[in-house]
Amino acid sequence: MAARVLLRWSPAGAGAVPRLPPGGGLALRGMVSSASRPREDSWLKSLFVRKVDPRKDAHSNLLAKRETSSLYKLQIHNVKPECLEAYNKLCQEVLPKIHEEKHYPCALVGTWNTWYGEQDQAVHLWRYEGGYPALNEVMSKLRQNKLDNDHIVFKEFTEFRKERGNMLLSRKNQLLLEFSFWNEPVPREGPNIYELRSYQLRPGTMIEWGNYWARAIRFRQDSNEAVGGFFSQIGQLYMVHHLWAYKDLQTREDIRNAAWHKPGWDELVYYTGNILTSLECWRQTFLLAIIFILHYIVQ
Repeated sequence: MAARVLLRWSPAGAGAVPRLPPGGGLALRGMVSSASRPREDSWLKSLFVRKVDPRKDAHSNLLAKRETSSLYKLQIHNVKPECLEAYNKLCQEVLPKIHEEKHYPCALVGTWNTWYGEQDQAVHLWRYEGGYPALNEVMSKLRQNKLDNDHIVFKEFTEFRKERGNMLLSRKNQLLLEFSFWNEPVPREGPNIYELRSYQLRPGTMIEWGNYWARAIRFRQDSNEAVGGFFSQIGQLYMVHHLWAYKDLQTREDIRNAAWHKPGWDELVYYTGNILTSLECWRQTFLLAIIFILHYIVQ
């Protein structure tokens, strides 16, 4: 620890005179003259200013798939317990029609209810083929009062949102991009349970997470359980979502246990755990995440 030097003024006002503590010879090492102050400033700045390796592209472009420009939206709705059945019926009536409308560049990847963890919760995952322009186009068309599918007018979207809103306690969403090393979500035979594992990363570690999981995903492909991997763009930032599918909870347990017998998996889990905001946050998110399919992963 650097010695502190206490200063006092001489009676003649000649300037500061060091008041040395016991062992003055050691304290002199801690003294700084005006001539060495620029050097001190440079040294102090080096503690706080780190050299950053230059990157030629945004993190999102480095991590996301280049051959596609799809944007995903994750919607999470907390439903009033007494309204869950009516909410599901309403969504089953309207959401597939939006998906099937050929003039809307969007697809309903999946819609679920939570089974364990957060109760009375609905989760929807949408894909917008064409990125932000596709999202803007869909939202603009939905605001034009009515949805039209093969010239059959059904429930106005504004009416749908109003009726749905009366059933909700809260809602939130995120816009996501897809990791380049994950397969695109595709329809799969069911019934299955789906697990959504959400992680909050420390700012600046998204590239590091992607590098680790580009290797880790190889350990989790034997049973084709990996559905999709995404990272947030708008909404809560530095969030990662992994979506997995299992036949049942016992199958999930068997597959996850088998991964620990593969050399290298334990190291990847350890290193990725170190770049989360906290282990407690990771555990809580995991407990909120097991979901089962409500209707289907649509084709």
